[in-house]
Amino acid sequence: MKRVCVVVATLFTARAFLMDQIRALSGSYEVSIAANDDEPGLFESTRVRLIRLPIARNISPLSDLKALVSLYRLFRRERFDAVHSVTPKAGLLAMIASCTARVPVRVHMFTGQVWATRKGFTRALLKWMDRLLAACATHVLADSASQLAFLREQRVLPPGRGEVLANGSISGVDTTRFRPDPALRTLVHMELDIPAAATVFVFVGRLKRDKGVLDLAGAFARIAADTNAFLVLVGPDEEHLAGDVRQAAGASAGNLRLVGMTDAPERYMAAGDVFCLPSYREGFGAVIIEAAAAGLPAIGSRIYGITDAIEDGVTGLLVPPADVESLAAAMRLLADDRDRRNAFAHAARERASRYFSREVVTSATIAFYERILPPARASSVPASGL
Repeated sequence: MKRVCVVVATLFTARAFLMDQIRALSGSYEVSIAANDDEPGLFESTRVRLIRLPIARNISPLSDLKALVSLYRLFRRERFDAVHSVTPKAGLLAMIASCTARVPVRVHMFTGQVWATRKGFTRALLKWMDRLLAACATHVLADSASQLAFLREQRVLPPGRGEVLANGSISGVDTTRFRPDPALRTLVHMELDIPAAATVFVFVGRLKRDKGVLDLAGAFARIAADTNAFLVLVGPDEEHLAGDVRQAAGASAGNLRLVGMTDAPERYMAAGDVFCLPSYREGFGAVIIEAAAAGLPAIGSRIYGITDAIEDGVTGLLVPPADVESLAAAMRLLADDRDRRNAFAHAARERASRYFSREVVTSATIAFYERILPPARASSVPASGL
């Protein structure tokens, strides 16, 4: 069997986005995962090996150099046929190390550019790193068509280089997990002390400024009083914004619910009426597709990535990024117009199921690997110790 090594900074990335693809790949390839942490039993029922390596998530020159050397030694020792990386830091280190170690097939998946909202030297440096990463890869993927266009426009990739699998998304959506659930909606409304008749706007993601959460709170403040609306924010408060969010919500802070980290975002999507992601940068906006599968229309920023996830005027509304007034107007429109909201919701769920299901994305991933790395017959190569 040919051998594939998936490199991620943390196993959270693999668990959250890559489980189905890795399981499917392990049917035709020997698959290893290199990450900064270990999670015994994660792939207990499959032929997948976990390799712990010191890949720090944040930039640290000394630690990064150690990780680069460790990856190079791993690739030289194991003689993988392919290395596949996801996330910027893991991608840069893995592509440099695998190129230097002469791994034949080197694949990186771009899921968004951290430099997209930066300026000056920091932007130039981070952008140069992405160019170096891409130059070391033999195959480059992007998780949305608009992101791929952006990478070409910014000359990170030359014209014609890179591809998008299926219709986009790193993993697709599990439509059995994310689905409308009236009983769960009632339960979560009771847990959060939200009236049954209220219009609930939901955000799921990391609470960060560049996710637009302060804009969302400010827009909510403009419409909450006369629309019987509530705002539910779900996710870790990475920048300690809770106080700023409450301040931005003003007199409407009583209708604000900060849930924090959860392993069950589908619960809060089932309880919502409209999903909101007024982000400043996104690779694809997969959470919008999850919300769509749960039957929620969406309001999002008109930026690359999100424009692939929302069909404007069909499954939701697009507004200019960092434009609180336009965001508030879109929220008011959907709060006041139940028929439009329901029509968007129906179209969003149908589109998510047809084009972005997990099965569609996994099948596209397998087809991609069968094209760039045709599997060897199981009998022709002895299994190697997984």
